[in-house]
Amino acid sequence: MGAKRDGSAGSDATATDETALESLDTTWPRDSTVGRLTMTLPLVVIALAIPFGGVVDRLPPAVEFAPFVLSVLLFGLPHGAVDHLMPVRLADQPLGRSLALISVVYAVLGGAYLVVWLVSPALALLAFLAMTWFHWGQGDVFALRAFGDGDHIRTASDRWLSLLTRGGLPMLVPLLAQPDAYRVVVDGIVGLFNPAATDSLTPLFRVDVRLALGVVFAGTCVFGLLWTARHVRAGRASWTGLGWDAVEIALLWAFFWLVPPVFAVGLYFAVWHAVRHIGRLAIVDDAARSALDRGVWPTALGRFYRDAAPLTAVSLLLFVGLYVAVPTDGSLETLLAVYLVGIAVLTLPHVAVVTWMDRRQYG
Repeated sequence: MGAKRDGSAGSDATATDETALESLDTTWPRDSTVGRLTMTLPLVVIALAIPFGGVVDRLPPAVEFAPFVLSVLLFGLPHGAVDHLMPVRLADQPLGRSLALISVVYAVLGGAYLVVWLVSPALALLAFLAMTWFHWGQGDVFALRAFGDGDHIRTASDRWLSLLTRGGLPMLVPLLAQPDAYRVVVDGIVGLFNPAATDSLTPLFRVDVRLALGVVFAGTCVFGLLWTARHVRAGRASWTGLGWDAVEIALLWAFFWLVPPVFAVGLYFAVWHAVRHIGRLAIVDDAARSALDRGVWPTALGRFYRDAAPLTAVSLLLFVGLYVAVPTDGSLETLLAVYLVGIAVLTLPHVAVVTWMDRRQYG
């Protein structure tokens, strides 16, 4: 089911925006196999977790950290371990050249970012939050367009507004609702390298700063939906995609507001962001895409794990190296901090690869 460009505009004021439409070569409806796995399943898991969030604090601490532990091998960490095959599948590059190119990207960007962590951990932490905001936003925008009937996200402005909204939900809402728990994680990460540097992040947790951020962000969420609704009113898009977009935004607001941040972000990472990216990987693998079209999803998932296994193992070496190099007390909190720093170092080059994928997959 191909997405079509629409070059018409309702007025001269919108002509420039409407002629800059972005399309995907192929989309899958939300009720297809890949749509159910990438859109419906994560939504159901997150919805079911909201009531559970009220009792997490009364359970053993290991329960709160469980989603991040599971993400090491279940979807989370592996979802970025297929980057080396993207030039092969999207640009017909030989495997050797593709592997060499992605290795250089990871070595240069990841290495440079690791230096920033060593020199200025507070700056590195802020960069990590901003980078994750962007990346998780871009991942959701692609999923909405490819698997979520998101034909209301048509122009560059639609896409950026949706990216700001979707990326801000996991990154900002926990800060607004549960600043003390948020700060424990932030201070734990920065404190691995320089405990004194945590003081520079204090303004982020002030009531007036959080209130201002909350008002602006809530306004952005509402405005983004109203802005993209113009395509529905003009008959260029359906209410279905816009409606599901609004449902997901409301659900994620509730989830990140009510559920403890460590549990919430870990679960989101593993079963929402990573699963949707795995769906994106499947549609550029001919055999996996064919299996999904036939409804044989275990075949597609098996191919993903086969492709991701080597570099997932290599990534684990990075975490071991960080654990050895950075002093820790062995607590769950410091182990999570080491894991998140390792994820941060891997995320920068991964974002570069996914941004290139955007350019290849959008028309």
